[in-house]
Amino acid sequence: MMWQFIAGGFVLGFFSSMHCVGMCGPLAMALPVHHLSHLKRFTVLLLYQFGRIVTYASLGLLFGFAGRHIYIAGFQQWFSIGIGILIFVLLILYYFYKKNVQPPFMLTFYKKIQGVIIALLQSKKNLFSYLLIGMANGMLPCGMVYVAIAAALTSTAIDQSVWFMMMFGLGTLPAMMAIGYFGTSLSFNVRAAMRKAVPYGIALMAMVLILRGMNLGIPFISPVLQSAPGVAAECHN
Repeated sequence: MMWQFIAGGFVLGFFSSMHCVGMCGPLAMALPVHHLSHLKRFTVLLLYQFGRIVTYASLGLLFGFAGRHIYIAGFQQWFSIGIGILIFVLLILYYFYKKNVQPPFMLTFYKKIQGVIIALLQSKKNLFSYLLIGMANGMLPCGMVYVAIAAALTSTAIDQSVWFMMMFGLGTLPAMMAIGYFGTSLSFNVRAAMRKAVPYGIALMAMVLILRGMNLGIPFISPVLQSAPGVAAECHN
């Protein structure tokens, strides 16, 4: 089942690319790299994006532990269905009713991370600085990251969660590299097409999570989820 998390994370990241460009694109374009040579600019931007992926993989490790406990407790099947339904509800609220559901404490957290990013941008920069800026950017509140974390929570193993989040970051890499390297010269039609694809990608992920939790026995789509490993009983003579 590992390939499902690898492919699922990348597909979700790819469909999320336009949302990422809209939210994080201005920061990528604000990086002082346009005076650098083409090779150095590419290297710096790649380090910045790698920083985001490192943060996403770390979140996968953190929430992978939580997902593992849900699996061991025997709730993974219903949890997968519930997360899928929740993603559908949030999708409808955001795209049809223009409501962004976000806990108030996340706004406070966002301001603190924003302060860290500003301090890093104003400091004397080296290659490691761009990696740190990318890692801080990966911690900014983002609806698509929330969706990815919710999907990662349905994993049965910690490494599945880590791979899912890492591939989510890699899925956003082409668009984020393009916006950072080419800036506003990226075709408006391309950006518009990607923006329209976002809700379809989210809906597809939600549907996969629901089907996965239904144990329909459909290979690759809705396989029968294994029960949590039980505790071996001792036999006393």
